[in-house]
Amino acid sequence: MLSILVTVFAITYLAIALEHPLKVNKSASALIGAGLLWTIYAISIGDVHLVNEQLGESLMSTAQIVFFLMGAMTIVEVIDAHNGFDLITTRIRTSRLTTLMWLVGLVTFFLSAILDNLTTAIVMVSLMRKLLSKHEDRLLFAGIIVIAANSGGAWSPIGDVTTTMLWIGGQITSIAIIKSVLLPSLVSLLIPLSITAYILRGRQVESPARTASASISDLTESARNLIFFIGLGVLIAVPAFKTVTHLPPFMGILFGLGILWLVADVLHRNKGEESRQPLTLVHALSKIDMGSLVFFIGILLSVATLEHTHILSSLAQWLDQTVGRQDLIVMLIGVASAIVDNVPLVAAAMGMYSLEQYPTDHFLWEFMAYCAGTGGSILIIGSAAGVAAMGLEKINFIWYIKHISGLALAGYIAGAATYLIQYQLLH
Repeated sequence: MLSILVTVFAITYLAIALEHPLKVNKSASALIGAGLLWTIYAISIGDVHLVNEQLGESLMSTAQIVFFLMGAMTIVEVIDAHNGFDLITTRIRTSRLTTLMWLVGLVTFFLSAILDNLTTAIVMVSLMRKLLSKHEDRLLFAGIIVIAANSGGAWSPIGDVTTTMLWIGGQITSIAIIKSVLLPSLVSLLIPLSITAYILRGRQVESPARTASASISDLTESARNLIFFIGLGVLIAVPAFKTVTHLPPFMGILFGLGILWLVADVLHRNKGEESRQPLTLVHALSKIDMGSLVFFIGILLSVATLEHTHILSSLAQWLDQTVGRQDLIVMLIGVASAIVDNVPLVAAAMGMYSLEQYPTDHFLWEFMAYCAGTGGSILIIGSAAGVAAMGLEKINFIWYIKHISGLALAGYIAGAATYLIQYQLLH
């Protein structure tokens, strides 16, 4: 049975990694893999009660992550529908490319810690279209935005889905991850950002011809600002909510979503149905990336079968015996996340290493949050932010390898070294 499960999972993983060449959505591959793995496991073990109990446990932990992501994604969509991000993007103005690069990189880094790195990448790459007319300049900026978004998401419990998974799973706490991974993540951005800014030195910003920006005519500035700050406040308050109440994060995000929903409905209650509908949370719910949520469900349930059959714990023992050093194992996981999706990699690692052996805020979990979060920048397909930028600016895979991958790898290694040195000094 074990060899069959490993084979099915490997084929599923391969189908996910080859999503674009195969032209088969990774969500379909993940769901089919989950269905096959649980079916094989249930038929082989023959204990209906045990399998249903294990499936219930896996579903509960998976649902917590999915509900949290659904709430966060909806809040971001509501802010975007109210043009809330204009508060940030309209303030980025400069005539020098080097200064613009620094501004964009640092804004993306901190913005992605509050939002998710995918949304931040989309917002910032879209902004570059308004600020830069030359496509080659926008490509370089898009590459830095991908690195900055992934680096910024790694140190925040709500910034990257893998860090969120570790946070919800109890492997890390919000204050500890910020304290330990903020500096390494910042270093992983500063290295490529400094090199790129040096290359662009002396050059001026070439802006496209200005056109009237699309906006909602009857939306007041005060309404836009109110929705922006409430939405942002809800996202920032979730870690504090978890600390105070000890309730799971999804409860905090759903509570905050309810408050935002109430405010939006009261704010637009006197508008006509046609002008009010695009601003409602019902409309925002229809715009969130349900494909990604379905993918998370499929891949987390797939990995759960390997955990229940002790395949992952056996793999952890083999890695410990073969590689030996934890820091090298985690760094290899980070590099692997550039090739395949980091969600199943982190999900597998969470199943490989138990909280009894590696308690909350252990070196293993913190370093994994950094490596899995930033390692995806090495290749354009290694992160959701990279794939989004690839689609928006039609970035060629080979171009990214030639111009960005080396910078991202240098930043990744420098940040990892920073974390290891910092850990030695503080422990």
